[in-house]
Amino acid sequence: MNPADHTVGPVPLETGKYEKFSGEPEATVVVTISTEPVKDHTIWSLFSFVYANIFCLGLAAFIYSIKARDRKVAGDMNGARRYGSTARCLNIWATVLASIILLITIILFSMGDFKKQLEIGNRM
Repeated sequence: MNPADHTVGPVPLETGKYEKFSGEPEATVVVTISTEPVKDHTIWSLFSFVYANIFCLGLAAFIYSIKARDRKVAGDMNGARRYGSTARCLNIWATVLASIILLITIILFSMGDFKKQLEIGNRM
């Protein structure tokens, strides 16, 4: 399919028109694509469910963690991030509330023992 006025053959290259490349380029473009894996917080949710299930927040966190893992397997990364974020928030609340209740319990028991010791000391 060569037209009659076109000949087939080597084409000489023009030299001397362009400067040779030497050294670093003038402008450098760096593209960084971060594909951070979606966190579903399943282990933390499991511990919150077993040990810190205040107001059933541990159970809710565990359910959202499983939903996040299902969304990740299905390929819906935005849905997985949303469910994972909710599970994280619920885990934080469950951990904070359980820690506060544990701290209050320890303080009350220690004050109860302290009062008993004071009563025994006053009897003598």
